[in-house]
Amino acid sequence: MNKLTEVIENSNGKILTVVFVKKDGTERVLNGRLGVTKHLKGGVSKNGDQYITIFDLQNGGYRSVNKETIKEVRINKEVIR
Repeated sequence: MNKLTEVIENSNGKILTVVFVKKDGTERVLNGRLGVTKHLKGGVSKNGDQYITIFDLQNGGYRSVNKETIKEVRINKEVIR
């Protein structure tokens, strides 16, 4: 597990910002948090070894982020690269 993934997984439900590269090659900034279960509908999650699921606070949905493409994490006014 890399340092950025570890920071996300240990965020304990705090709001964080993740900068990552999407599958189509574009960069995306996601504001969200882990541990949100209110909107679950019983769908299938992606491979947990490769992806991390974050609830997108702006769009109100779950997003799967490839752990290998994470460039930056911002949490508690701290930027981790």
